[in-house]
Amino acid sequence: MDSSLILVLCFVAVCFVGIISWLIYLQRKSVIEEGKKVEGSKMMQLQAYERLTLLTERISLANVISRVSNPEFTARDMQRAVVQNINEEFSYNISQQIYVSAEAWNAVKNLKEQNLLLLNQIGAVIPADASGYGFSKALLEFLADDKRGTLHEVVSEVISIEAKKLL
Repeated sequence: MDSSLILVLCFVAVCFVGIISWLIYLQRKSVIEEGKKVEGSKMMQLQAYERLTLLTERISLANVISRVSNPEFTARDMQRAVVQNINEEFSYNISQQIYVSAEAWNAVKNLKEQNLLLLNQIGAVIPADASGYGFSKALLEFLADDKRGTLHEVVSEVISIEAKKLL
């Protein structure tokens, strides 16, 4: 065989091996990048579950009452302040629903709605001239007498279970 033919065949073989190696490199790089995207996505989801856990604690009625309590409030003022605080906390965290399961988000939404319902029920039965302290006391006594446990603890458990599924 002619030496130039051997040289051309060697050149073609080297180019072929080079192209195959480059394609394998690109495929591995793509797999690694996909893995990083999945890890980043999981981190965002875990952070969202963490924020929902904080939200659940922040909108628990006992915590809201202790944050917004003012000795000068009437019962209606206290009711309005607690409702406003719960709505603000919820609105601030509403974007977290993108990153969490429907079950976790619905649990948090139900907690908010149940808290608002309870606030309105207590507000309807307490005398109009009652103090903010009287409103808070009536609400906390109701929560203490409720044998089912506190809803925010149940919601926190749901969030915890959903977050653990990611780990």
